[in-house]
Amino acid sequence: MRSLNDPEDLITKEIIGKAIAIHRVLGPGLLESVYKYFLAHELRKAGLHIEQQKPIPVEYGSETVDVGFRPDLIVDGEVIVEIKTVQKLAPIHEAQLLSYLRLANIERGLLINFHACRLADGIKRRSLTRNR
Repeated sequence: MRSLNDPEDLITKEIIGKAIAIHRVLGPGLLESVYKYFLAHELRKAGLHIEQQKPIPVEYGSETVDVGFRPDLIVDGEVIVEIKTVQKLAPIHEAQLLSYLRLANIERGLLINFHACRLADGIKRRSLTRNR
């Protein structure tokens, strides 16, 4: 188990804290793009490096597709954040995040559903090597 003083957990804690603060003000019901914009803005203000919709290539055999996927946010090159505004997170959303982590070779990810009435209920942490 990781300590709360572990730099990895400090980044995810910062992301979650900013997301909850945004949700408290805006509430559920807006478009994904609104939450993405404000979360990226708040994380940048906190001094974190944010990449939005960065194209990640996908290889299959000897073929490569240059724009295999575009994760919503990559924070400090260490955490992929996928933002949703859906009634309920589905297993496919978690599978999508795990695929993104594997293809980008990033260990940790957050799936955040801003449609949840209480945002903490709409957050899932995922790791390539650890169950969280």
